[in-house]
Amino acid sequence: MRIDKYLWCIRYCKTRSIATAECKKGAVRIGDTIVKPSRDVYPGDTITYRKKQVNYVIEVINLPESRLGAKLVSLYAKDVTPKEAFQHQELLKYSKDYYRKKGVGRPTKKDRRNIDDFFISSEEE
Repeated sequence: MRIDKYLWCIRYCKTRSIATAECKKGAVRIGDTIVKPSRDVYPGDTITYRKKQVNYVIEVINLPESRLGAKLVSLYAKDVTPKEAFQHQELLKYSKDYYRKKGVGRPTKKDRRNIDDFFISSEEE
């Protein structure tokens, strides 16, 4: 079975065309080699798939005939992604949520004071 079809069947990609595009971008690896969408997958292969800054590690258990329901995915693929990868994603989420998005509204009073303090301290040096 092709790697793009396999990723679609085990529900790691929403559509097969997205899975194909991910392979072409180099986000999918088998072992240490970047693979093309047409590369065949066999039971026992280890797939590394980079999605949203997390490297998912998937072990191929068996090959499905077609797209699976979410409950049946564990029969065909085993997710062995280390916990540290998800912890790193949580830290990134908190760092992005700390401050408001660029271009949203005027500076608050606190922002204005910080800007003024920055310019005053840079003039003194």
